[in-house]
Amino acid sequence: MNSTELIKTAETAARLGAKCLLDWVDKFQVSEKGRADLVTDADFASQTAIVEHISQQFPSHHMLGEEGLAHQEGESDYRWVIDPLDGTSNYVHGFPYYCVSIGLEFKGELILGVVYDPNADEMFSAFREQGAKLNGKPITPSQIPSLDQAMVVASLPVGTSAQDIAVKRFLRVLPEAQTVQRTGSAALNLCYVSAGRIDGYWSSNLKPWDMAAGVLICRESGGTVTSIEDGSYSIEIPSILATNGTNIHNELQTLLAEPLF
Repeated sequence: MNSTELIKTAETAARLGAKCLLDWVDKFQVSEKGRADLVTDADFASQTAIVEHISQQFPSHHMLGEEGLAHQEGESDYRWVIDPLDGTSNYVHGFPYYCVSIGLEFKGELILGVVYDPNADEMFSAFREQGAKLNGKPITPSQIPSLDQAMVVASLPVGTSAQDIAVKRFLRVLPEAQTVQRTGSAALNLCYVSAGRIDGYWSSNLKPWDMAAGVLICRESGGTVTSIEDGSYSIEIPSILATNGTNIHNELQTLLAEPLF
C-alpha cells in the first residue's frame, strides 16, 4: 500500500483528534479509570474523530485504542494502534505536554508512526525504511556520548508508591545522569529522543498505544529501542528503553536491569 497515502491519512486523523482536544479545553468532565488514572470526554471525542477518518479511508483495517477500542472484524493485515490523548493528566492540569499518537502495523510489524503535538503544532512522522521527520524535515538523535552528560526521562506508574520498582529505578539513575525528568507523555518522550531534545527514555508500565508510533519514529531517526531487560522489544511488553544509540543505552540498561534488592 502506498506510504504517502497512509501517512496522509494518519496525519489528517491526528489533526482531527487534536482539534477535538483543543475544542474540549476547559469544557471536559474527568473520571478515574483507576487511582490517578484519568480519562476525559476529550479522550473519547478525539478517538471517535480519528477512527471515523481512518475507517472512511480503510474500512477493512483493524484498530486498537486506549479507550476501549478493539476493532478486529474480518481479516486484515493492517492494525492501527491509537492513543487519542497521550498525557491525559497533563491535559487535565493545563500543562501543554500531550499529543495524539497513531501507529500502524502490517502483519504484526510497525510500518508507520505519527505523533502530533497540537500546542507546538509539531507533527512527528515516520514510515519504515524512510527515516523520521518533524514537520516534514528529517530528524536525528543527539550524539551525547555518556550518561553523566545526558538528559533522560522516565515514565512512572500512576498512583505509584515509594516502594514501586519504577521509583527505585528512577532514584538509581538520578545521581548518574546530568538531568532526570518525568514529563507525562511516552509518545512525546520517544519523539524527543528522535529529535535530539533528550538523550534517553525508559518505562516499565506502558501499553501498546502509548508507544507504537513513537517506537517507529525513534528507530527510523537512528535511535535505539529495546526492552529494559535485554535487546528484544515488542509493543505488547510494557518495558522499553529508548536512547540516542550511544553508550548511554548500555549505561542505562545496566543501571535499570540490575536487581533492586
